[in-house]
Amino acid sequence: MTDHPVIEASLLGVRYGRRRGWALRDCSFRLPARRVCALVGHNGAGKSTLLALAAGLLRPTEGTIDAPPREETAYVGQDKPLYPQLTVDETLRMGRELNPGRWDAKSAERIVEEGALDRTAKVRTLSGGQRTRVALALALGKRPGLLLLDEPMADLDPLARHRLMGTLMADAAENGTSVVMSSHILTELEGACDHLLLVDGGRIRLFGPADEVVAAHRLLTGPATALTDLAAHTVVESRTAGRQLTALARLRGPVDTDTWHTAHPSLEEVLLAHLRSPEAPALTIGPLATEGAQA
Repeated sequence: MTDHPVIEASLLGVRYGRRRGWALRDCSFRLPARRVCALVGHNGAGKSTLLALAAGLLRPTEGTIDAPPREETAYVGQDKPLYPQLTVDETLRMGRELNPGRWDAKSAERIVEEGALDRTAKVRTLSGGQRTRVALALALGKRPGLLLLDEPMADLDPLARHRLMGTLMADAAENGTSVVMSSHILTELEGACDHLLLVDGGRIRLFGPADEVVAAHRLLTGPATALTDLAAHTVVESRTAGRQLTALARLRGPVDTDTWHTAHPSLEEVLLAHLRSPEAPALTIGPLATEGAQA
């Protein structure tokens, strides 16, 4: 793997007029190439805006973003725009003709065949999940260096989603494709993504290799009366049930093991804690590291 960034943002910001305000503000990160990055956040957090910027569909209000040119990038938005009057076969042929010298018919047709789609059916007659397959077939057939996916599988059933995710990840690994994928299905991201980018309120809250982000946190369980013992550490979230307190924290030193039971959290536990606690300090691991993270 190379550490050359496939996307590099510096103080990136987008403002949608005075009433709507800033969709993104002061966002800086470097995503190494050949990574699969989960883009996570609440609705309206700025995920779609960030993907559109990386795809070259938006210009920033302030700051900069460097990403591959459009001919090397494939973007599948939430609405998955396709020509409704074309058949599945005609759509794939259009993809081939628009990408001469790059088109990977094998990858595109595998996505369609796994969904058992009628190749003569017009796009307008397809279900939402079937249109998703056609859109993803076009994206993979382009053989992009960077694949941007905005909630790509929200309209697929769990089994189809699991199978298609496996196909996408295998294809990305085989061809060295960099992937940035937004999703609300946190458990699905844990096994598929090696990098994490959490956006909240238009700002980056977490960024870095997923295993290192998770390893920077600990789950602590102890008496509720001992919360003040954690003042020297970064407490992301604390919850009390009766006399027991559970906290997710980034430790700045040892804790009293007679008072606190420590455990390693899952990626889902880390993400949910940060989403529930927007006031918690941000953490960036790698270049541009902040909040005591290791570069």
